[in-house]
This record gives sequence, C-alpha cells and structure tokens, in this order.
Amino acid sequence: VQFVESGGGLVQPGGSLRLSCATSGFTFSSAVIFWYRQAPGKERELVAHIAGGGITYYIDSVKGRFTISRDAAKATVFLQMDSLKPEDTAVYYCRANFGSWGQGTQVTVSS
Repeated sequence: VQFVESGGGLVQPGGSLRLSCATSGFTFSSAVIFWYRQAPGKERELVAHIAGGGITYYIDSVKGRFTISRDAAKATVFLQMDSLKPEDTAVYYCRANFGSWGQGTQVTVSS
C-alpha cells in the first residue's frame, strides 16, 4: 500500500495549486481517500475526503475553495485548491484509513 503526494509549491494569496495523490497496492475503487494537512506547530487535521462512489466531504474552512476528485483509471486522487490563503500553508498528506503516511507535499501561501 502506497500513497505518493505531489503538486505542492509556493503560491501567492489568491492563487491556485492542484495536488495529486498516486496510490497503489489496494482496491482503489472501494477506498475512501483522505487529504490531511499539518501546519507548523499544529496537529495534523483532516481537510477533505472522497468515497469510492464520489461522495465528498470538506472542512468548513476550505468549502467553496477546494475540490477533491478521483481518477479510477490512474488510481489517483486530486485536490484542487483555489483562492489560497496564508493559513492554508502546511504539508499536505493523503491516505486511506489504512496504510502508512507518505512524505507529503509542502504548500506555502505567501506574498
């Protein structure tokens, strides 16, 4: 079981980034995939998740700005992040409710 995050970077406030989570080693179509983030000095928090059937969930602070989606053919989950704010700065991780944490991808929102 593996989760590999990519797509992070430095962006100005109001900008956009698209994160990718490439998965392997399990039945992707039936798994719920979660995006988490951990800001400096803070605990890791759930950001969004998507079920195999496409049902999604977002925390209030990202609703209307972030969009989670999945590509079954590529066994990949995406997190489109728009209207980014400095408080979105964190390391972003993806995972199912099993498996180990990956290395994450750094998102920095700063002018």
